[in-house]
Amino acid sequence: MNADELFEKIRAKRSFLCVGLDSDFARIPGFLKQERHPVFAFNKRIIDATAPYAVAYKPNLAFYEAFGVSGWVNLRLTVDYLREHYPDIFLIADAKRGDIGNTSRMYAKAFFETVGFDAVTVAPYMGEDSVKPFTEYKDKWAIVLALTSNQGASNFQFTEDKYSGLMLFEKVIEHSKNWGTVDNLMYVVGATQVDMLKEVRRLAPRHFLLVPGVGAQGGSLAETALAGLNERCGLLVNSSRAIIFADNSEKFAEIAAQKAMDMQQEMAFLLTERGIIT
Repeated sequence: MNADELFEKIRAKRSFLCVGLDSDFARIPGFLKQERHPVFAFNKRIIDATAPYAVAYKPNLAFYEAFGVSGWVNLRLTVDYLREHYPDIFLIADAKRGDIGNTSRMYAKAFFETVGFDAVTVAPYMGEDSVKPFTEYKDKWAIVLALTSNQGASNFQFTEDKYSGLMLFEKVIEHSKNWGTVDNLMYVVGATQVDMLKEVRRLAPRHFLLVPGVGAQGGSLAETALAGLNERCGLLVNSSRAIIFADNSEKFAEIAAQKAMDMQQEMAFLLTERGIIT
């Protein structure tokens, strides 16, 4: 899926919502824990409920890898279900990989060829050869960590280079833009860093940005859109806990659908207000 195709899906659904499948076994409704594959059973209901409003899903691999083989089975069942029933969905592996070239090549093979994701989040700390293997696949994406929403982001990301005057996150974006194109490279920018989002958009005016932190982490969708939208939307805003764990009863999927619809309606308004859709 290239950038034009992703934008068409955004226009069709009037939404730039990404639902994060941070499917913590401890938090899924108790009645599902008796299922053979409980996390998949939970994901399936969330997906069916929210698919009318989402253009992307983002499983956080930590919540699957923590359970070893059974976790990977639940992940694979989730991916296969999405591919079979919602083939137009953009599917992101929130894996935060990044290593020397030959190791990154194996990570890319695992997520793109073996499992079938469209995109992988990658850490750029080791430089170009750790990211390039992910951009060598046609219609696949590397989503580079640029400016994150966690408390520790300030430890390194705002460090200023005394020669260039750029902060580290700015330097990451400036350098990495040359490692791919607007069709295979995105950036992670936390919604809680909305003041800096304007600078990210200046540095990467045409790239898509994956923005976590709206919802449970306190980020504002309206402020994120104001700072980050471009003429082709250019945003995927992720919401995880605020949607998938909005309720813990047997009506959890129904409540998740309502939360996703609320976000989609606000997104449609913001897209219309900016003249991106009519």
